[in-house]
Amino acid sequence: MKPKEIRRMVLAAFFIALGMILPYFTGQIPTIGRMLLPMHIPVLLCGFIVGGPYGLAVGLILPLFRSYLLGMPPLFPTAVAMTFELGAYGFLTGYLYRHLPKNSFTIYLSLVLAMLGGRAVWGLASLSLYGLSGQAFSWQLFMSGAFINAVPGIILQLIAIPAIVIALKKNGYLKRFS
Repeated sequence: MKPKEIRRMVLAAFFIALGMILPYFTGQIPTIGRMLLPMHIPVLLCGFIVGGPYGLAVGLILPLFRSYLLGMPPLFPTAVAMTFELGAYGFLTGYLYRHLPKNSFTIYLSLVLAMLGGRAVWGLASLSLYGLSGQAFSWQLFMSGAFINAVPGIILQLIAIPAIVIALKKNGYLKRFS
């Protein structure tokens, strides 16, 4: 196995660990934790730093792993729907960032498009999962869960993630994994 692939795997494991730990900082007040979206940050970063396939894998693993080990988020329908959402985030950030022109605007564009795509995937997954369990999933629930209640987390992501990616890019760290 090539050293670059080993580094990617180690980083993917790091992002899973980070996704397991970050919710502890916000989880003491569940309402705040749901608003800050702490598991989204490592998945989005993984897509940018390690690439779309690894971002997808981390996004698919993290919610189920955390639910299984710690009971949060609840497995059905929350963690299952989040699995699709976070998988889309990780894949889309990596894919878009790798295929669009390399500049600071691309970081923001990739992030915003991935956030919108992931939320759309979450909405479709939630619609299906709630339907399977005989519960209603309305447009109001979608808007509330995807956008209204998530505004603090969205703002945090729009500030923190580009700042981290730009700093890593400026210092040459992103070239090590591409």
